[in-house]
Amino acid sequence: MAQPAKYILIKEKIKDWITSGDIKPGEKIYSENELMKMFAVSRHTIRQAIGGLVHEGWLYKEQGSGTFCSHKLSEDTPQTLQPLRSMKEKNIGVITTYISDYIFPSIIRGIESYLTAEGYTLTLACTNNDVEKERHCLQTMLNRDIDGLIVEPTKSSNYNPNIPYYLELEQKNIPYLMVNQFYSQIIPPHIIVNDENGGYLATEHIIKLGHEKIIGLFKTDDLQGINRMRGFIRAFRESGLTFFPEMVITYTTEERYDKLLKRLEKYLNTDQRQTAIVCYNDELAIQVLNLLRNRGLRVPEDVSIVGNDDSFLAEATEVKLTTITHPKMQMGIDAAKWMVSAVEMKGDRPPSIVYEPKIIIRNSTTSFEKIQS
Repeated sequence: MAQPAKYILIKEKIKDWITSGDIKPGEKIYSENELMKMFAVSRHTIRQAIGGLVHEGWLYKEQGSGTFCSHKLSEDTPQTLQPLRSMKEKNIGVITTYISDYIFPSIIRGIESYLTAEGYTLTLACTNNDVEKERHCLQTMLNRDIDGLIVEPTKSSNYNPNIPYYLELEQKNIPYLMVNQFYSQIIPPHIIVNDENGGYLATEHIIKLGHEKIIGLFKTDDLQGINRMRGFIRAFRESGLTFFPEMVITYTTEERYDKLLKRLEKYLNTDQRQTAIVCYNDELAIQVLNLLRNRGLRVPEDVSIVGNDDSFLAEATEVKLTTITHPKMQMGIDAAKWMVSAVEMKGDRPPSIVYEPKIIIRNSTTSFEKIQS
């Protein structure tokens, strides 16, 4: 039987330290360097283990201070990081869909760096884009008597049954701010990217390169995906190209990438193969890149790909992704600034912010003429 990955073994060891009382709630754990020497592994392996424990709520991080042991209330408690050290500073809750994956660590670092500098503490929770987990997180935040709440909405394109909790925040005069998207039912203050323009810019770039057989892959239970798809369709309309329904393939949070990619393969098996693919984000673009490689297709020589979010993944392979900007760290800093201002002002809330994206052209796209030659 295969041995568990090293980072899993390290996670279990640290959990043992916590459950046995060797590390107590609020205590700082060993540094990355100490753990690397202790387990004779790479920094990447240690970060995988620590990131997983933070994600699961066993540990929490404080900017500039280190990583600390959390207090897990029970197995049913949502993934919540709970700083327990005795502090008199005001506490801001942060709820995101994910913590340790993709662009979310950068957003959280931005929030944490500013709040810490301003003397605020941070309570962080994760929903995994699940509405029921969001409910648990909101209940936890309300029970902790937070001074403000920064939220990334869960499945933002759907009706959200947790709206009463946000209205309760309003009744208690607790300011809250939504990032990346917002629930249209309550039109809250928000800091977002103009995702429709992002989808438009990605598609316009491909069309200007002479491509006409283009597929768009979009997630539809989050408003980011819906709006990026709108931009995709708008680019076709404004260019005068004919748009066909089969040019869009959609998916949801629960659908695994392998199922989505099998649906995409059907279009790659025909003689009228598409020459360009616009992806919901960089993470999906990398999955598409791997699929094309496995089929013997080259990027961009055979198929051009555009991602979105300008994440670290955009430059993680030899094919550097053409992608759309996302402010990430700046979004986190601006969200924290907004929240501190709202808490201190105790009156009118600061205005919402909408960032205009830009396209970053790298080597995953080329002209249709070069594909033909």
